[in-house]
Amino acid sequence: MPPFLNVAAYAPPRVGMLAVGLVSEVFGAPPAGLPRFDFALCTDRPGRVPTDLGVPLTVEHGLDRLAAADLVLALPWADFRTPPPSPVLDALRTAHARGALVGSHCVGAFALAAAGLLDGLRATTHWRFAELLASRHPSVTVERDALYVDEGRIITGAGAAAGFDLCLHLLRREYGAAAANAVARDLVLPPHRDGGQAQYVTAPVPEDCEDERLSGVLAWARAHLHEPLPVAELARRALMSRRSFARRFAAATGTTPHAWVLGLRLGRAEELLETTDLPVEEIARLVGYGSAAVLREQFVRRRGVPPRTYRRTFARTEAAGAEARRVSPEQALDAP
Repeated sequence: MPPFLNVAAYAPPRVGMLAVGLVSEVFGAPPAGLPRFDFALCTDRPGRVPTDLGVPLTVEHGLDRLAAADLVLALPWADFRTPPPSPVLDALRTAHARGALVGSHCVGAFALAAAGLLDGLRATTHWRFAELLASRHPSVTVERDALYVDEGRIITGAGAAAGFDLCLHLLRREYGAAAANAVARDLVLPPHRDGGQAQYVTAPVPEDCEDERLSGVLAWARAHLHEPLPVAELARRALMSRRSFARRFAAATGTTPHAWVLGLRLGRAEELLETTDLPVEEIARLVGYGSAAVLREQFVRRRGVPPRTYRRTFARTEAAGAEARRVSPEQALDAP
């Protein structure tokens, strides 16, 4: 199957305006070079829908559009403690049974849980309501600290702005790292955030001179992936002891310097595999691995496939997506 093109987001009464803007930015107007998604907001009864800010929203599409989409997203809403009406739950189940990807972020997970789509699966939601989701739906394994949880055709995301993480993950998974990076760049967002919700439960790290030094070191590391980048060197550039640097780094990013550099190297390798014809040996050198064998070992361990298989997979995905984009709606209707 080609990647998803038909995207529908369920906007219940008192839907979160942040969530509406978020999915509309990602799928409603992607940057040049990405497919034109057929994106629509849907609701129980088309017309004026109240939002959590009190500003009404005009939604033209009903639940039939939701049930027919390739990707269905359940948006968070203020009254999430009350399950959506039965027709909404039926539409979510119909879409899933037909093979659609079904996702949610923040308290939108409560709609998927009410529809029974999370039974026996892992899921996440806003950390503040994770206990409530777990108590109401004991058959769901709630990952309280995750930014998003991918269970194949069911994907759930954490609260508020973590919806961007969810959407970028979906783009990365279905269209490749280059597509996700292009959208992130357009929205002035990091293409991938390390760590989980735990780093946001307490007060954020104060923005003082040490944080400025840390930001500078991270920017320097991104530009020098071809170099070894030991923690001692990063700490030296931040004018900190190694122990202080590691502690400050974990507080700011939710992960370790080693894990952060590893994720950066693999993400850059993905993008080069998708967008260039460079030999794997050259890509390994550019992202800081001593040989193609080392890159292959890390790629298989972290991504499940070797680099060359990954490259072939996304070449086929891009070809299928391009073919789908060449078919007009009229041709699609006339197809057998």
